[in-house]
Amino acid sequence: MERCDVLVVGSGGAGMSAAVAARDARASVVVVTKSALGASNTGRAQGGIQAAVAPDDSTEDHLQDTFAAGHGDADPALVRTLVEGGPDAIAWLQALGVRFTHDGDDLRVIRCGGARRPRLLQAGERTGAEMVQALRAAVRDSGAQVHESTALEGLQQVPGGWRATLRAKDGTAQVVDAGAVVLAAGGGLGGEAARVGEKSTNHPDATPEVLEMALALGAEGRDLDSWQRHPTGAVWPPGLAGYALPETTRSYGATLHDAAGERFVDELAPRDVVAGAIIDMVAAGRGAAAPDGTMGAWLDTTAIDRENGPGFTAERLAYVHNRYLKQGVDITKERVLVYPVLHYRNGGLVIDAHGHTTLPRLYAAGEITGGVHGTNRLMGNSLLDTVVFGRIAGAAAAREARA
Repeated sequence: MERCDVLVVGSGGAGMSAAVAARDARASVVVVTKSALGASNTGRAQGGIQAAVAPDDSTEDHLQDTFAAGHGDADPALVRTLVEGGPDAIAWLQALGVRFTHDGDDLRVIRCGGARRPRLLQAGERTGAEMVQALRAAVRDSGAQVHESTALEGLQQVPGGWRATLRAKDGTAQVVDAGAVVLAAGGGLGGEAARVGEKSTNHPDATPEVLEMALALGAEGRDLDSWQRHPTGAVWPPGLAGYALPETTRSYGATLHDAAGERFVDELAPRDVVAGAIIDMVAAGRGAAAPDGTMGAWLDTTAIDRENGPGFTAERLAYVHNRYLKQGVDITKERVLVYPVLHYRNGGLVIDAHGHTTLPRLYAAGEITGGVHGTNRLMGNSLLDTVVFGRIAGAAAAREARA
């Protein structure tokens, strides 16, 4: 039997942030992850991370945008914790080695859907992957014990903490006693997508058993059936079906059109508004058809270079551009067909501003939680959520376990 102060379940942005924070608080830490350390939805996040760091921005504006996008359904204390932790989260990530994109001496910030001001920071085009690389190195350097290719099979309360049963892919079982546990295993929409027959942007290992285990133990949940669909999931060609073109394509000027070429929505409205408008437009018989008959909306990516000058797409959206080129499509010359794709679970476990669930010594952070975003998430807030609440939960769990 292994013993530790803090057991962290999951190794995306939230889990790794929690592990590093708990180690910084001098706790002994065990991290358990179903696949490789860092393999997660975090690494798939392309768009960026929101934080009020620009001179003309404020955490109050960020708070109001977050509430508005979430239809006023978010927990006020959690939203305030999220946005007020934003600038420090960016500084912490930079200290770990995340290289955010600059314009000259200043951090580049762009406006995304639902935000009143430019607030989205990027590390190249694949901000999540850059974060994972830095966080993975920080976890390794921290001295945390990492069990890869290992799933949480069971969890039960014991005096002074929790007893976890772990199962490795080779079938071997292990028991870990922990003074506190941080659940950071994501919302599990990879599994939900299979159940409802939709495509999903989620990592294949993003399945909901850890969330379901916590609920079965009596942890309180909220907004569990509130899911977000990314508005611009690729429809064609087949090799890209379900791939979500980042919101920055629309931030840079791409526009949405029906089959007749008419625009039908503000492309920089919150995600649920844009996704709903596409779904409604197609349902009304105005959608465009892919060669296999799949319906969608036209995303005119050619508008980006027209608005910003030749070469802008190839520079700012090189990853997207190259993915389409490999499938025989040049997005600077051809518009692309899109339809909303399952992307994020808005709800999850109830937590307080310290990341504590409704069960003793059980904490949670990231997509497995509810209340931070309400019933619709503002783009760029998910990566911020993983860092802010991952660090908070890890530090709080360490304090309680070592008290």
